[in-house]
Amino acid sequence: MNEVVDEAGWDVEPGDEIEPLVQAVGRLLKVCRESAGMRAADFGEVMGYGEDMIRKMERGQRIPRPEFLDRADDVLRAQGHLKAFKRDMEKARYPKKVRELADLEGRAVELLMYGNHNLHGLLQTEEYMRALLATWRPAYTPDALERMVAGRMARKSIFGRSPAPELSFVQEEVTLRRPVGDTMVLRRQLEHLLEVARLPFVELQVMPTSRANHPGTGGRIQLLKFGDGTAAGRTDGDFGGRPVSNPRQLRLLDLRYGIIRAQALTPGESLAFIEQALGEL
Repeated sequence: MNEVVDEAGWDVEPGDEIEPLVQAVGRLLKVCRESAGMRAADFGEVMGYGEDMIRKMERGQRIPRPEFLDRADDVLRAQGHLKAFKRDMEKARYPKKVRELADLEGRAVELLMYGNHNLHGLLQTEEYMRALLATWRPAYTPDALERMVAGRMARKSIFGRSPAPELSFVQEEVTLRRPVGDTMVLRRQLEHLLEVARLPFVELQVMPTSRANHPGTGGRIQLLKFGDGTAAGRTDGDFGGRPVSNPRQLRLLDLRYGIIRAQALTPGESLAFIEQALGEL
């Protein structure tokens, strides 16, 4: 049987801290299969996958999808032991850096984000992010691309949190004009921006290209503020692009973002700007 990339699961990233858990789930899968008296080839045929794919999952080299564990539990009569790991494997499917970012965003009560080259990941539609990630070089493998897209889409759950965090986005005009994918992809992306911008806990502002004298020339800025008064941030321009939590460094980023925010169009003006850009497509 032909195996389709990413149908059963995702490759494990070497050195990832999730690797031991994936290996443990693989061993459990093998124990359940053998206890059911099934050969790997027979089990694979029932599940719709080749023997090699089953072996990879049992060795912990492949992360099984939650729905795979769900069905495997029924087929092998594992009494819920495999299903118990569905949430863990859902989390494991995303690249390590995406999991870390999602954890920070999940704890934040306020997010401040300035983008000068691309739309922020939380603002992107699935087709836009897929087209954008496909331009990166070296190119992602189909499996890695799917994991990145899935990871970004999962982060968008922040919009459904209750209570909702306060979200502030400032986007350079060029990020609204670049036809990533094609014109129709951009059109649907701008329509999505209008929907997001109207959420009561979101402030979306546009920085017109004509306003050149602001401190955003150093690159992206992101600040995440937490309920206990601590914060984390990063920028392309300083600190080697690494996340920082030092109060002095955070004050610098806060100052820059405040100036950028003040010089951008107001949220109302920005809505009108996006509507105009949409009408020009």
